[in-house]
Amino acid sequence: MIELRGVSKQFEGKRKVTALENVDLLVPKGELVSIVGASGSGKSTLLNLIGGLDRPSSGQIFVDGQNLTGISDDDLTRVRRDKIGFIFQFFNLLPTLTCLENVALPLHLRGWTRAKAHERSRELLELVQLGARMEHQPDELSGGERQRVAIARALSIFPPIVLADEPTGNLDSHTGAEILRLIHDLRDRLGATVLVVTHDAKVAESCQRTLTLRDGRIIGDERRG
Repeated sequence: MIELRGVSKQFEGKRKVTALENVDLLVPKGELVSIVGASGSGKSTLLNLIGGLDRPSSGQIFVDGQNLTGISDDDLTRVRRDKIGFIFQFFNLLPTLTCLENVALPLHLRGWTRAKAHERSRELLELVQLGARMEHQPDELSGGERQRVAIARALSIFPPIVLADEPTGNLDSHTGAEILRLIHDLRDRLGATVLVVTHDAKVAESCQRTLTLRDGRIIGDERRG
């Protein structure tokens, strides 16, 4: 499902900074993986490369059998649109849209009709237990409810891959635990491959597998069960 072969990423500035160095990784379909490490270890860079938000300086990345290396920007956009759902720490919801409209937005971008997009969005908001909040705007919701909307939006296309960057990092411990249970439940229902960047040991330990990064390298790969 996800494969990295000798992937490195450097950022050029006054000094060249190596964010990832010669990373090899294979993540099978349906696996739930946490990615941990100190700030600056390369966690978010790894997630951004897998998600096609950035390009590697060297090496190859395969997502769902497709080699992302060297493809056009338009093709990379289509991969993100059709195969990857993103969940961010700060939700990234549009404040002037309702929950329903926020979830439906990726579907409109794929050319879905309004009726069809809203039907799918209603199903997903019910799935994340927000059926009563569909017409609310983000500023009328709690942090946990906003994250549920963000998760519903990420799943709107039923993506084979879900990438979550600190999905519980902006929430209190109780709400974070609820969001974590929801991610596990949805992953079990949909069979998606899920990668979660986290600083929370409980989040990491709840996953089937944990990758530990240090100075741009994978220094640990622990599987459970």
